[in-house]
Amino acid sequence: MESVGVFIPIIALMIPIVAIWTKHQQKLAEMNVQTTAQATAEKAAQYASKVQDLEDRVRVLERIVTDRGYDVATQIEALRDQRSVEARDSGVPLDMKQGEYTS
Repeated sequence: MESVGVFIPIIALMIPIVAIWTKHQQKLAEMNVQTTAQATAEKAAQYASKVQDLEDRVRVLERIVTDRGYDVATQIEALRDQRSVEARDSGVPLDMKQGEYTS
């Protein structure tokens, strides 16, 4: 019976300690939730910005395609043809002077 008398003050001291510890754990959990929410909000803002940039680029591409239509493909092919002509007829070789011609 005497041992029960010793446990009563120990239990009386443990109750506030457990209450303080529980309150501290609750505050830590709330801070963790706030930090996670802030990080999520920042990532969402970054993704929204990237999505907006991509939408703007798509609008520009749509405008190019609808304004010029198939003319873009024709222009690209004309550039390819011009490059092939320039590659075949590139002028005077570097080791040859313009006035000289040897056969």
